[in-house]
Amino acid sequence: MKRIAFYGGSFDPVHNGHLAVAQSLMVQFSLDEFVFIPAYHAPHKSRKRPTSAYDRYAMLCLATDHDERITVSKMEIEAPERPFTVETLTTLNARLSDTQIFFVMGADSWMDITTWREWESVLSLSNHIVVTRPGNKIAFDHVTDEIRKRIIDLREGANKYVASEISTRQIYITDAVFMDISATDIRGRIHSGEPSWRNDVLPEVAKHIEKYQIYS
Repeated sequence: MKRIAFYGGSFDPVHNGHLAVAQSLMVQFSLDEFVFIPAYHAPHKSRKRPTSAYDRYAMLCLATDHDERITVSKMEIEAPERPFTVETLTTLNARLSDTQIFFVMGADSWMDITTWREWESVLSLSNHIVVTRPGNKIAFDHVTDEIRKRIIDLREGANKYVASEISTRQIYITDAVFMDISATDIRGRIHSGEPSWRNDVLPEVAKHIEKYQIYS
């Protein structure tokens, strides 16, 4: 079966850490395609107002233009009603019945998973890849016993992923990318005039941010 990973999030802005996740997971999980899905607005972060979805989409397109296997989907930002992840995964399953779907999230999202709408259904609708980051604690006692049985730890010192042995609907914990880059920190440095933020995004993304003064 074809393997496609979908990485949902704000990407405000997309940075080198996000791109490293895509490139590393393509290799580790033998993926055929990697798709970023920028959220119009994360429903479980209702108090935070993100940057324009179309600016975030444009930056993702600029950042991924060099690799035809990495693409960007408009399915959430163009949806008539802003979908929750459970709805997005249901749609993907209907469209890609012959594809093994992986949904990618960061360790922070994993720790907040029980705040998501129908979170247990979310974790049953696809395989999941949880990417850890330096300084982020990760635990498993906040999910049910049934879900914990599906967790496969691929971090250093644990069993390594073998493509031929993969099963559906598993939750993989990986440290394939161990970069400590934060979109929140990047926005803060841009706002304060600290030039070092340019080191954490691709030049094309930096030019877009500066030209349109997105975070100034």
